[in-house]
Amino acid sequence: MEDEKLLKRAKKGESAAFGQIYDKYAPSIYRFIFLKLGGKKGETEDLTHEVFLSVWKNIESFDIRGVPFSSYLYKVARNAVIDYWRTKKQTFDIENVSEDFFSEDPDLEGKIDLSSNVELVKKCIAFLDPSYQDVLLLKFVEDLSNKEIGEMLKKTEGAVRVIQHRALKQLKNEIEKHESRFDKTT
Repeated sequence: MEDEKLLKRAKKGESAAFGQIYDKYAPSIYRFIFLKLGGKKGETEDLTHEVFLSVWKNIESFDIRGVPFSSYLYKVARNAVIDYWRTKKQTFDIENVSEDFFSEDPDLEGKIDLSSNVELVKKCIAFLDPSYQDVLLLKFVEDLSNKEIGEMLKKTEGAVRVIQHRALKQLKNEIEKHESRFDKTT
């Protein structure tokens, strides 16, 4: 209800109302983009700014029809990330890879702890289908309901549950695959 009032005021051109919307949602949108970009802080800040600038420019065309405004924001953020990756050419510089990665017996003892497990999960998420990434991040990081995710992705709650199940299964396989690569080296 509060969002609707703010949106109505923002649609009338009240920048203060949009500022309140920004303050409420910017941290979540930033976090979502940050995770989708793999922790690239500068690019995340730029994309977050672009998302809110785009929303502000198009606020008059937003239709308040019972869909949470957050779903709209996540959709704009998701599209911005997709556009970012489309225009970004990924390069891999083999010179920056540690020699331990290629050695038969790297010293991994003492390196495996909770933070490395979190890093492993983050890296493995990058191997998932983008729709799987979206559902997992929206569900477990942004703590959105299946209904909210479904509205954002234009899918039913049942479809979101199926995607979530498949995503978790694929993530588990990726983690096992990457863990086994490290296990073979010890």
